[in-house]
Amino acid sequence: MLKAVESPYLAPFDGSFRNAQAPTSPPAKAPEKKKCEKQLEELIGELDEIQRKLYAHDRYAVLLIFQAMDAAGKDSTIRSVLRGVNPAGCQVFSFKQPGMEELQHDFLWRTSRCLPERGRIGVFNRSYYEEALVVRVHPEFLKLQKLPSPPDLKNIWQERYESIRDHEKHLARNGTVIIKFWLNVSFETQTRRFLSRMEHPDKNWKFSDGDLAERRFWNSYMQAYEDVLNATSRPWAPWYAIPADDKSFMHLAVADIIVRNLETLGCDYPTLEKSERLKWEKMRDLLKKEVLEEGKGKH
Repeated sequence: MLKAVESPYLAPFDGSFRNAQAPTSPPAKAPEKKKCEKQLEELIGELDEIQRKLYAHDRYAVLLIFQAMDAAGKDSTIRSVLRGVNPAGCQVFSFKQPGMEELQHDFLWRTSRCLPERGRIGVFNRSYYEEALVVRVHPEFLKLQKLPSPPDLKNIWQERYESIRDHEKHLARNGTVIIKFWLNVSFETQTRRFLSRMEHPDKNWKFSDGDLAERRFWNSYMQAYEDVLNATSRPWAPWYAIPADDKSFMHLAVADIIVRNLETLGCDYPTLEKSERLKWEKMRDLLKKEVLEEGKGKH
């Protein structure tokens, strides 16, 4: 199973993560925007090569999970970091409010149907963690889930954390590499980005009155995120709390963490066994002979 690479943004595995201490802005010595973009381009090239080897190696699947408050930059991060990856080897799924069919199943069902197969990178833009974030902040949503008995609000979140931990450990044991990102945006930056969405016609579609309504629950969401990261950040399924107030730095930090984690897998292109190589040499000789015969026929 994966052993998470170190990072100043790695949520500890001992339950000591504190949201108040997690930065939303880049460190003082962070590269400037142009340097971030240049380094990101280099990492995109490395990720492209890693994905090719991952696909050929065909032993691991990769699951990248992105969670954040609105306007933190999930879409731009996914687009920027993965734009160099072969689309045939990458799958992106966005999970919004569950539909009627999904509500007829347990809360892990709809995402389980979208898990990546071996050799591919799967991306969840929001995920099953919504059930311990949005639903925790709005427990009235539980009424729609047709649970067999009235939920005990004192215990249900711990039960869901336990289900998620078991689910992720099962996936990790069977070759799925799980890397989770919380894009940690500040209240002030979200305000500026909402205003930008409202003031620019080409961005109006990104904003809704529901976005504004959810800001009233900011503190509740911050507590829910802190509890989620403490309960479910594990070496085989780590959480990274990435500063999200500066998008160029955020994109670079996410790409760096993905590349360094995937490098630890040691994926490479398969090599032929000696018996197979001898067989290939015979087939190559046959093909060369056909080429010579075709060439003679033309004359």
